[in-house]
Amino acid sequence: MKKRTGLLFALVAVALLLSGCMEFDQPITDESEGFWNGFVVWPLVSIITFFKEFLGTYGFGIIAVTILIRLALLPLMIKQTKSSKRMQEIQPELAKLKEKYKSKDAVTQQKYQQEMMAMFQEKGVNPMAGCLPILIQMPILIGFYHAISRMNATPTIDLGTFLIFPLAEPSIILAITAGLMQLVVLRTGPAMDNPQMKAMMYFMPVMIVGFGIILPSALTLYWVIGNIISFIQNMFIYRPWEKKEVQQPVKTKTGGAKK
Repeated sequence: MKKRTGLLFALVAVALLLSGCMEFDQPITDESEGFWNGFVVWPLVSIITFFKEFLGTYGFGIIAVTILIRLALLPLMIKQTKSSKRMQEIQPELAKLKEKYKSKDAVTQQKYQQEMMAMFQEKGVNPMAGCLPILIQMPILIGFYHAISRMNATPTIDLGTFLIFPLAEPSIILAITAGLMQLVVLRTGPAMDNPQMKAMMYFMPVMIVGFGIILPSALTLYWVIGNIISFIQNMFIYRPWEKKEVQQPVKTKTGGAKK
C-alpha cells in the first residue's frame, strides 16, 4: 500500500510539473492559452491582484489568498487531523497486533493486514485521510509558484515588497522563518513513534528552508502564513500541552529451561 501511495504521489507530481513548467518565465495575461494557464495560474493571478487592489500591496494580497485557500481546505484538514489523532490513540493496539503477527511469512502478514484493516474500520480511522489534502495542495502550491514567477516576468506587474522583503526575490530570513514554523507545526501535531516519520519531521523544515533560499519570497510567504494557520489548528485539535508519547508494549523474553 505504501508503494502504491508513493507511486501515486510521484505520478501526480510529474504530471503537474509537466503541465505548466515550460512557461514559468513567460508573462501571464487573460489571453494565455492552455488548461494550466486558464484554470490554475491566471485565476490565482487574478485573485491576488484583486486583493492587492483592495488591500494595497501584493504581499497582503498573497496573505489573503492563502487564508482563503486554507479556509476552503479547512474541512478536509480537520478531517485529516482528527483521523491522525485517532491513529495516534490506537498506536499501542497496533503495536500489539504487529507483535502478535511478527512472522514475515505471507499467510501471517495477510492475517495481520486483515485484522489491522478491521481495527481501522472499528475505530473509524482512515489511514489514507491525509492523502487528499496533500494532493489538492500540490497543484495549488505549484500554481502559486508559476503565478508568482510569471507575474514577476510580466512588465506591467511589480510585486513590490512585504515589510522589508522584495517579493520577487528570495529571502533567507523568510526561508528560515518558514522552516521554523514548519518545525513548530510538526512538533504540535500528533506524537510519532515511527523513526522514519521522526526523521521526516526534521527533514521537511530543512527542505523548506532550502527551497525558500532559491524561490521568490512571495512563495515563502505563502508557506509562512499556511504554517501559522496549521499551528492554530493544531492547538485546537491536538492540544500539544497534553500530548503524551505513544506507549509501546513491553516485550517479554522467552527462553527454555536452564540446563
